Amino acid sequence: MSHLSVMRLDANDPGFTQALRRRVAWEDSVDKQVQDSVRDILAAVRHRGDAAVLEYTAHFDGVNVATVAELEIPQARLQQALNTISAEQRQALEQAAGRIRDYHERQKGESWDYTEADGTLLGQRLTPVDRAGLYVPGGKAAYPSSVLMNAVPAKVAGVAEVIMVVPTPKGVLNELVLAAAAVAGVDRVFTVGGAQAVAALAYGTETIPPVDKIVGPGNIFVAAAKREVFGTVGIDMVAGPSEILVICDGDTDPDWIAMDLFSQAEHDEQAQSILVCPDAGYLDRVEASIAKLLPTMERKEIIAKSLQDRGLLVCVSDLTQAAEVSNLIAPEHLELSVEDPDALLPLIRHAGAIFMGRYTAEALGDYCAGPNHVLPTGGTARFSSPLGVYDFQKRSSIIRFSAEGAASAGRIASVLARGEGLTAHARSAEYRITP
Repeated sequence: MSHLSVMRLDANDPGFTQALRRRVAWEDSVDKQVQDSVRDILAAVRHRGDAAVLEYTAHFDGVNVATVAELEIPQARLQQALNTISAEQRQALEQAAGRIRDYHERQKGESWDYTEADGTLLGQRLTPVDRAGLYVPGGKAAYPSSVLMNAVPAKVAGVAEVIMVVPTPKGVLNELVLAAAAVAGVDRVFTVGGAQAVAALAYGTETIPPVDKIVGPGNIFVAAAKREVFGTVGIDMVAGPSEILVICDGDTDPDWIAMDLFSQAEHDEQAQSILVCPDAGYLDRVEASIAKLLPTMERKEIIAKSLQDRGLLVCVSDLTQAAEVSNLIAPEHLELSVEDPDALLPLIRHAGAIFMGRYTAEALGDYCAGPNHVLPTGGTARFSSPLGVYDFQKRSSIIRFSAEGAASAGRIASVLARGEGLTAHARSAEYRITP
């Protein structure tokens, strides 16, 4: 591991912006083989329902059952998991869920309306989606934190039914994931995964009801399936690899920063960890910490490959330039590990979540800070937001004209409709123009 070197760029070099863009570029297009396979699975589930779900579950997960009903985990089993995990784990789940719920309660929003002088009422009504589907990865990548982050805001939004799907390769259940489902108030759980689970949620089968929105992370097949069914249902996002950008003034313990970079790099080889600092000597110290700490990490091979292939150390003139670099990247996670993060915050325009100050490790946000850890990746923080209560709500416009209002608005509509050649529109409005 000693030979690991992380790419270094200077923000004042002439070709910096192009070099930076090349380094952060992420090609997320799905290859044709994956796409074709996903489309076949979606079509099979759409047309053959439960039978197709059973075939794919047997094929991909090695779980053979006669009916999809046997793949449903009853509420009593979720409660059993909650009762049998360690007291420490249960307390951590419940405390994290409490913090997440408390934060998301503040996002609820309210319906509103106003009345004009002539009695016309206009407004907006917020209502939750009826049913949400939550995809949870299974097997090696089992994330109880994902269950909380996706299910809690749905329940806060007022979603009546949250249906969770989770693959269980070889029938192995993850007790923490089941316990998290109990804590979060998930209504139904099916042990189905992959594109077939996305298809079942999108189209419905004889046993699994169709949902209105699908949220939650998954592998390339799940991501491709979510992209394909968008339009039939809503989706949260098609997420790329995890990423962290740390802006540091050079005064945080370099071991802390090295470990913060590791915390994203250990996700997978495609994850991206970036440090931006005005002190070149400090970049050297962090690189020394990386070399020192890497051999102690359980996932050192993954971390090393991530840092080698996608890691980046950027030297800038000052913190203002550091903010400019960050805005170019629009990172999923941004740590402001500086003396005065409040002074730097107004310069940040694009970031999924912003972690303020030396003590605010991004890892706290992954589990229990309260804000959602489902965040825009791959530069999409330029136009996207964290998952929230608002993702499970829709807005309906409310319009009620008085007779007087219908007359004055009808004259406007009549002129515009006739200008567009839509006579029925015009006459519909004109009928209501009272003398």
